[in-house]
Amino acid sequence: MATKTIQAPIPGTFYRKPAPDQPVFKEVGDQVASGETVGLIEVMKSFTPVDAEEGGRIVAFHVENEDPVMAGEPLYDIEV
Repeated sequence: MATKTIQAPIPGTFYRKPAPDQPVFKEVGDQVASGETVGLIEVMKSFTPVDAEEGGRIVAFHVENEDPVMAGEPLYDIEV
């Protein structure tokens, strides 16, 4: 198995939850399917989903909920 680092497609604020009172989309160790949402990036009240490009298992997050991110910054690692 190979590990891939997924990067932020745009700058903004990274959210691991769909809403403040909701659980995170994915935890370390969770399986993720291609196209499944792993997080959101918010820019000026517009939310862009960060969807898995391929299926695998989340092995690490490099940012936490509500952390600011720059385009190209590592978000999470996935084992494919």
